[in-house]
Amino acid sequence: MSPSPDFVSRRRLIGASGTAALAGVVAGAAGAYAADRASDAAAHPADGPSPGPGLDAPIEFHGEHQAGIVTPAQDRMHFVALDVVTKDREALAAMLKAWTRAAERMTLGAEATPGGLVGGGPQRVPQDTGEAYDLPASGLTITIGYGPSLFDDRFGLEDRKPAALADLPAFMLDQLEPARSGGDLCIQACANDPQVAVHAVRNLVRLGFGIVSVRWSQLGFGRTSSTSTAQSTPRNMFGFKDGTSNLKAEDPVGLAEHVWVDAGDDPGGRADWMAGGSYLVARRIRMHIEVWDRTTLQEQEDIIGRDKKEGAPLGQDKEFDPIDFSRKGPDGDPAIPVAAHVRLVHESQLGGIRILRRGYNFTDGTDGVGHLDAGLFFIAYVRNPAKQFVPMQRALAKADVLNEYIVHNGSAVFACPPGMKPGEWWGEALFA
Repeated sequence: MSPSPDFVSRRRLIGASGTAALAGVVAGAAGAYAADRASDAAAHPADGPSPGPGLDAPIEFHGEHQAGIVTPAQDRMHFVALDVVTKDREALAAMLKAWTRAAERMTLGAEATPGGLVGGGPQRVPQDTGEAYDLPASGLTITIGYGPSLFDDRFGLEDRKPAALADLPAFMLDQLEPARSGGDLCIQACANDPQVAVHAVRNLVRLGFGIVSVRWSQLGFGRTSSTSTAQSTPRNMFGFKDGTSNLKAEDPVGLAEHVWVDAGDDPGGRADWMAGGSYLVARRIRMHIEVWDRTTLQEQEDIIGRDKKEGAPLGQDKEFDPIDFSRKGPDGDPAIPVAAHVRLVHESQLGGIRILRRGYNFTDGTDGVGHLDAGLFFIAYVRNPAKQFVPMQRALAKADVLNEYIVHNGSAVFACPPGMKPGEWWGEALFA
């Protein structure tokens, strides 16, 4: 079937003027944002900052570091990796400017652009998709990252690539799917309402039409780690508390050592723009939950190294009791088996390596043969993936008994730049 004349004309119009239109969006949003925010919120209370405290309240977008890293982990996530489909450096920069202005607004609970829902009138395409119009900010954070492939010869960024930003090596037992791996850019949207997170990603992708295309995405529910001491430890799809020993926002010394990039990390100053940022490692881990569900409690606890009810290290009573790998069980063997997950990932076994975990559970329907496609979407923030995540994952791939119940089928790494001051935009230091 041939496309209709209207469809052809719209397509040609977008192709011919997409870059110019995007530049116009940037200019208009930047000029109108400050004045619009107060009047817009007054006219539409649901379209402005949430007046209430707690889970509905907005989280500050600007700051030394990007929000969504040490921010107390929200309950829902929408993560998307994108390919840049243009070779126009200015078009990419204009999109990042537009993304910044839209993210500033959406994290406040406002429309992606001023009057975006219906302000353009009946004969124009709405500039906000509308599904979050009546919802509060819901603690939305939007975090952006750049993949290693962005620094090829398309945009003149080769000499700005950090030495630490490289594709992860192959790990034993990986079954990675290209359609779930890699990407030039990523967006991590976290919120306490899934519709708010999806709305944020959807509208940024919409603003990037003709500049980027979605490579893969992942929805997550039920955080699997705590990033603040004010949060209780959540459980993963195997029913165990996850991330008890995670780094926390209240540990600035630990974060400076293990999470935040320092200005001196990259010799020669080629990546000074990453100072204050962090590297994001994403791994999609399919869990064979049907097999796990037929495994005895004793075996489950021996595999993890903690008891299932309290989360206490085996041989101890409470979740946060110090781990004692020298403690013996009634049979004289180590209370925590030598191949237990918690032993293999403990900093004492890895030369002091620590990471900031920020993962989510997922259930993506079934696999076509009667099994749930469910598991853990693992996210970690580190100062250097090669020095932290890689040795940790190699140790797990080599000896972790948990490997009998899981498979890694997606993988990516991204450089997440530092936070911004009002008026700055994502990529400004990189493209300078």
